[in-house]
Amino acid sequence: MTYPVNPPNLRPDLAPKARFSEPKRDGQPTIGMVSLGCPKALVDSERILTRLRAEGYAISPDYTGADAVIVNTCGFLDSAKAESLEAIGEALNENGRVIVTGCLGAEEDYIRGAHPSVLAVTGPHQYEQVLDAVHGAVPPSPDPFVDLLPATGVSLTPRHYSYLKISEGCNHKCKFCIIPDMRGKLASRPAHAVIREAEKLVEAGVKELLVISQDTSAYGLDIKHAEDRGHRAHITDLARDLGALGAWVRLHYVYPYPHVRQLIPLMADGLILPYLDIPFQHAHPDTLKRMARPAAASKTLDEIAAWRADCPDITLRSTFIVGYPGETEAEFQTLLDWMDEAQLDRVGCFQYENVDGARSNDLPDHVPAEVKQDRWDRFMEKAQAISEAKLAAKVGQTIDVIVDDIDADGIATCRTKADAPEIDGNLFIDEGTEGLKVGEIVQVEVDEAGEYDLWGRLSRSE
Repeated sequence: MTYPVNPPNLRPDLAPKARFSEPKRDGQPTIGMVSLGCPKALVDSERILTRLRAEGYAISPDYTGADAVIVNTCGFLDSAKAESLEAIGEALNENGRVIVTGCLGAEEDYIRGAHPSVLAVTGPHQYEQVLDAVHGAVPPSPDPFVDLLPATGVSLTPRHYSYLKISEGCNHKCKFCIIPDMRGKLASRPAHAVIREAEKLVEAGVKELLVISQDTSAYGLDIKHAEDRGHRAHITDLARDLGALGAWVRLHYVYPYPHVRQLIPLMADGLILPYLDIPFQHAHPDTLKRMARPAAASKTLDEIAAWRADCPDITLRSTFIVGYPGETEAEFQTLLDWMDEAQLDRVGCFQYENVDGARSNDLPDHVPAEVKQDRWDRFMEKAQAISEAKLAAKVGQTIDVIVDDIDADGIATCRTKADAPEIDGNLFIDEGTEGLKVGEIVQVEVDEAGEYDLWGRLSRSE
C-alpha cells in the first residue's frame, strides 16, 4: 500500500481517539470537544474538560448535542495544520459556535484568515482563556447537588490507562520543529505533583501510566532536579517512584542522553516497563547535523547494545524522517544499514514536510516528492520485515497482556508490554474470553504472529 501523504497511523503528532462517557442532566449546558494533536494535547483537553465539568458543563461526543465546540488543534506539520483547519470548518458547519485552542492557536491570524467566524482563538495550555471564551459563549449553570467532579477529573482515554504529562516545552532547536516556538522552553512539573496525580489515577483503577512530555529525559533540568516532599525531579527518581505504585509505567519521548542507561536496571527489575520510545529521526551524521540534532548514530548503536545486555526484553520504539532537505541516496542507505544493525522493535516514519516557521524550510536541495515516497516505501518495507521477524520469535511464549477492548463477538483486543496504545501493535484473543474484563492484565500463550500484531489464547494457568 502506498500513501500520497504521511499516513495517519504513522504520524508522530496524533493522539488516541477521545472517548466520552459522561451522562447529561436535563437543561445542562453542553460543550463538545475535538482533540487533535499528540497525547500531550489530549492531556490539555482533559484538563480543560475537567475544569468545565466542575463548573457544571456536560461533555458532548458530537457537534449536534453541544451548545459550543472546542477544537484543540495541532501545528506540528503543514498537513496537521490543514487537518486542524478542516476540523474547525467541520465544527462550524455542524455547530456554528467554535472556540479554537492548542498549538495552531498561536497563529490566530492564520486561523481567522480561513475561518473568521470562530468565537475565540487561544494558544497551547492557555486554560483560563479557553474557560473565559466558553463562559462568554455558554454561561455555566452548575447544580451543586449533581455536578460532582470525579477524583481523577475527566478522562478522554479508557479508564484502565492514562497519560501523565510531566513537563511542557522543549529546549532543543531542531530545524524541522516549531514546538518550542509554540509551547516554549522546558517547564517541568514538581515531582511531588506528578506522583500525587499518579497516585489518584492508580487509586481510581488505572493500570497503566504513560509518561509523556516533549523531552522526558530532560525532566527536572530547568528546576535543577529539585527535591520536594520526598520526591526528586529527575527522570530516574521519578520512574522509580512511579514504579512503586504497582501500575505499568511506560516512558515516551526519551532522548538517548547518557543518564538514560540508569533507567535500564529499573526495567530489568520489573519496576517500569522494558520499553523506550526514543526519537532518533535519522542515522547519518550529516543529516542529523542539518537537523541540528546530536550526530552520534554509531554511539547510539553502542548504547542500544548496552541496554539490551542489561535488559534483554527491552522494546525500542522510534520515529524517523525520510526525504529531509539535502538527504542523498547514500545518506538514506546509511539509515537503512543502521536499521539492520539496530533492529528496532517498533518504528514509525514520516516524509519530511515544510512547516511554516521552521528553519529547515530554508535549507537547500529539497527532495522531490516522488523520491520521498520511494524512500518511505523502502524504509517501511525494511521496518516491517524486522517487526515480522521479531514477532515471529514470540510464538510459543507466555506473556502478560492488558485487555483494551472486547467486541460483541467476544474477540479481545489486548496489548503486550511492548505495545503502547494506538501507535503500536495488538494481541488478539478470539476464543475463550468469557468472563474477561477490559483493563485486566492476564497471561496469554502466543500462537500466531503477523507483521505488526500477535494472536494468542489465555494461558491455562489463568
